[in-house]
Amino acid sequence: MNGLAARIHDALPQTQCTRCGYPDCAGYAQAVAEGAAAINQCPPGGAEGVARLAQLTGRPPLPLDAQFGTEGPRVMAIIDEAWCIGCTLCLDACPTDAIVGMNKRMHTVIEAHCTGCELCIPVCPVDCIALEDATPGHTGWAAWSKTQADAALGRYTLHQARLQKPKTEAEAEPTPDAAAAPVDRKRAIVEAALARAREAKAARAGGTPR
Repeated sequence: MNGLAARIHDALPQTQCTRCGYPDCAGYAQAVAEGAAAINQCPPGGAEGVARLAQLTGRPPLPLDAQFGTEGPRVMAIIDEAWCIGCTLCLDACPTDAIVGMNKRMHTVIEAHCTGCELCIPVCPVDCIALEDATPGHTGWAAWSKTQADAALGRYTLHQARLQKPKTEAEAEPTPDAAAAPVDRKRAIVEAALARAREAKAARAGGTPR
């Protein structure tokens, strides 16, 4: 990352939400520095974030591009413990490891580590994750801080390092059957949990599960 890209990266909120169209804040910073991306693609940074990037790049300020989202309060992911099936899909999706839990056990969100990225929402098979307004009346950088951004970046860096940790030879080259086993196992767990959830929902409604 060159000097300008590094300065742009340091000015971003580090929510790692991917709304800008890039896989992370570093990718967006590099694209802005190279002129491949506009300075108004970061909803979490809001208008102040656009102004910061305008100053760094010498480009004129622009309104936030609505196709990437709108500026709003920071949200917090909340897991409905009664409906969580412990599938672990949200654990993999969270860029800052803000969700903790075990396979087949209820998960929970560590509020101080949640950036409101919303990446856990689409992967939940039972829709047990909701978003709660964590900063009523405050949006963009008024709902965030440099300290929080630095902490989020630190956790994202550790998350990425864990994902990229070199595998043993046996793990790196599994046999076809071994490679399919984890996928089949997770699918079976999710399907069984969904069946239990449907049965429980039907029982509460006094109906018959289908």
